[in-house]
Amino acid sequence: MDTYGGGIEREYRMRKKTSPLMALFMGLLGLNAVFQMNRHHTMPEWVPASFTACYLLLAAQMVLYMRRGRTLVGARGITARRALTERSRAWHEIYDIRAEQLPKAPTNARKWLTYLYDTEGRRFVLPHMDDWQLDDPRSEVAALREAAALHRGADWERRPQVEALIRRRAGHHKAWERAITGGVVALVCGFLLWVALLFTMDHPPVLVLFLWLPLGTFAVLAALLHWRWESQVPRALREP
Repeated sequence: MDTYGGGIEREYRMRKKTSPLMALFMGLLGLNAVFQMNRHHTMPEWVPASFTACYLLLAAQMVLYMRRGRTLVGARGITARRALTERSRAWHEIYDIRAEQLPKAPTNARKWLTYLYDTEGRRFVLPHMDDWQLDDPRSEVAALREAAALHRGADWERRPQVEALIRRRAGHHKAWERAITGGVVALVCGFLLWVALLFTMDHPPVLVLFLWLPLGTFAVLAALLHWRWESQVPRALREP
């Protein structure tokens, strides 16, 4: 984190580098998966080609995020810069800034993330304002809120109508996340089933296992979870 002149100007960027061994391990793991898929000649060409393209796009996005991603704070507001996009909010559009603890986070994962909430109930993560890059995210957020009070022109007070919007949007956002996760799990299960069927069938149903199964799982979960959106609201946001 860099500050300029002791005022509101701040820049939160990646200062603590990720472990080279972990990056190497993840890279080799992905390359091995690409190699294993391409060596099976019975698989349609579009399957390994699609997987390879997705892997390369994700790797490129990660590299760009590490180099370009940052949170910029100034007198006009806050800008969250990611790999390819930017999201900005002026101070009068910002409802709150909160450092929130991630429940059941693994030992080697981030425990705290910082979210910006706008007056429409939308929220997004502020890059590198977490416990990987900051020693104490909660204290940093408290100091930032104090420094920004003059620029907002209003107190950091809770508004029931905005809190209701936050809970509703958070529930639907979590529903999309879980539906996507379910689709990915279905895709992995489809791949494992395809491998097993290679020993019993000449032509396993590739299109069903690699396309319709994950898409169908995603559609069913999305519909069900959006119907039960209240159950998807994070515990920290359930209380007004």
